Amino acid sequence: MRRLGDVLKHWAAHTPDNPAVSDEIRSLSYGQLDRAVADCRRFLSDCGLRPGDRLALIGENSTVLATLILAAGLDDIWVVLENARRAPLETDAVCNHAQPRRIFYLTENSPSASEHAKRHGAQAVATPFGALAMGPVMETLPEPCYGSAQDQVAALIYTTGSTGTPKGVMLTHGNLLYIGSLMQQQRHLIPEDRVYGILPITHVMGLSSGLLGTLASGAHVQLVPRFTVAHCVNSLNREGISVLQGAPAMFSRLVKSEQVRDLQSATLRVIAAGGAPLDPTLKREVEQTFGLTLHNGYGLTEGSAICWTRLESANPDCAVGPPNPGVEVAILDTERNPVKEGEQGSLWAKGPNIMKGYFRDPQRTATVLTSDGWFNTEDLARQLPDGRITIEGRSKDLIIRSGFNVSPLEVETALNAHEQVQHSAVLGHTICGNEQIVAMIELCPGACLKEEDVRLFLQDRLSPYKRPQRILFVDSLPVAPNGKVLKHQLKQTLKELT
Repeated sequence: MRRLGDVLKHWAAHTPDNPAVSDEIRSLSYGQLDRAVADCRRFLSDCGLRPGDRLALIGENSTVLATLILAAGLDDIWVVLENARRAPLETDAVCNHAQPRRIFYLTENSPSASEHAKRHGAQAVATPFGALAMGPVMETLPEPCYGSAQDQVAALIYTTGSTGTPKGVMLTHGNLLYIGSLMQQQRHLIPEDRVYGILPITHVMGLSSGLLGTLASGAHVQLVPRFTVAHCVNSLNREGISVLQGAPAMFSRLVKSEQVRDLQSATLRVIAAGGAPLDPTLKREVEQTFGLTLHNGYGLTEGSAICWTRLESANPDCAVGPPNPGVEVAILDTERNPVKEGEQGSLWAKGPNIMKGYFRDPQRTATVLTSDGWFNTEDLARQLPDGRITIEGRSKDLIIRSGFNVSPLEVETALNAHEQVQHSAVLGHTICGNEQIVAMIELCPGACLKEEDVRLFLQDRLSPYKRPQRILFVDSLPVAPNGKVLKHQLKQTLKELT
């Protein structure tokens, strides 16, 4: 396959009546989706979009968004994927940097997209594949086009900004198709499967493994724009869902809700977490609730699906699994030398999943991507004797408290073990030349935890220098649509409190 839309060819020819993709408005078989993509290609051409142009799509999970992504790539149009739930200034900054030829607002099922469209005076348009709003044609220069799937950019995805300024990540057709193929190899997807598509397809995991992986397998993806416990449990019970993937925060909300007691799914066979660290307490609770192993994986926008656990393995801990087929990893020290076996270091990766680079930012690209294809994830990791990888935090997030290195992930794991803690985030705050450890805690509904209760709970779990100096309770932690805690927002909140 050379382009994303090629995932439809086999199934449209051989199983045209099988369900392919659905949302709350429509359901399309493989034959119908193939025809919708053809209609969409004609529509894009009529809208003045050319090969090499960038098309910004602001929306949430829907059949319209899926159709546009598949169609644009067949004519070498880049899609700039932006979740409509992002703040107006964030969305505007992405569009200003990406300089798209046109902006489409996918308003049919997204009030947030409608708000963005209204702000910019976009024109409502009815198309053969669904409704949207459209901005004007802008004078931009198209990018060069390449025949190779590994060279031709398919999507420009801007990082969530959880660790800094958003960056435009150029992902090729080859990158995304490789990741999608892992759903067949590692999750054993077959045409009879039905995937609960809650992961945003504006983000790399939802796009590659959720949408493309499902369609490449001839299976059915039920696209869901926003997570609610009630909708998820109802779908698991009544819609024949067999694969459920999501961020740890989603699983936490599920297992700590009253509705999960009504779970009676007879078809669910795979549950998998990704996009954020998984802690042992949550893994144990999820497995007890579902009666299935909670699988884990590791990747980032620049290189998704670096490691996945295997269905055939026991996976008793929170390791992210061994590297995926075709992916090489190395754990290096600050001088880029391999660490001793079992020691912690920076995780580097090389393979068909690694991005082409950051859009129009060769300097930033060169800081993380070598000329021979090795990518510095800037995450701290160690390799277990059996080859599996454990992720131990981001090197940039390390807190230096009185000369000691403290991993926020270790402290968060300890906090999340408390039955009344729904979610936590730990960060460093510099005061008088030293870093203070600050914990921000989101409690479970109805919980009445006090600061002294938390300190007592941590006494036997963390050394004194690792315990938070400040504990703050918040109504809810800010998270991106893909489930990552937005720590830069928390740092700003902390500044305002001091």
